[in-house]
Amino acid sequence: MTTGPFLYDEGPEPLHTSTPRRRQGLLLWVFGGTVLVAVLMVVLLPLMTGSAGDQSREVVQVFLAALDRGDDDTAFQLLCAEERAELASDEVAGRYLAGDGPGEVVAVSDDEVDGDPVQRVQVAWDGGSSAEFTVVNSDGPHVCGVTVPG
Repeated sequence: MTTGPFLYDEGPEPLHTSTPRRRQGLLLWVFGGTVLVAVLMVVLLPLMTGSAGDQSREVVQVFLAALDRGDDDTAFQLLCAEERAELASDEVAGRYLAGDGPGEVVAVSDDEVDGDPVQRVQVAWDGGSSAEFTVVNSDGPHVCGVTVPG
């Protein structure tokens, strides 16, 4: 032990007087809980956000509603980056509307373009005209093209 003048008459006491305890159970609970939360997030995320087809249907409905109201800026923001680079916001309606009035989404199907998954959204208008919108889910769903049969 150490020698020298002490503040108290007795010498310094050891800080830990018993054998150390191992707390492996606490670490297992912490890591196990973290893994469980991660797995639950992966499983529950599609249930909360919807499938790619549901998201594509919704983005096309919002896109068509914005064009019907004359809100070109909102419709322009729903386009993918490639389409925004090619069009001005006031040209969107001329390119994407194939009929008068609001269009109605009638079907959504999965497809692949250049190895990337896309959704094809079929839209019909009251006058009998129709179009197929291509929706790409990159940083959220975005309208990225239209095909008008004819």
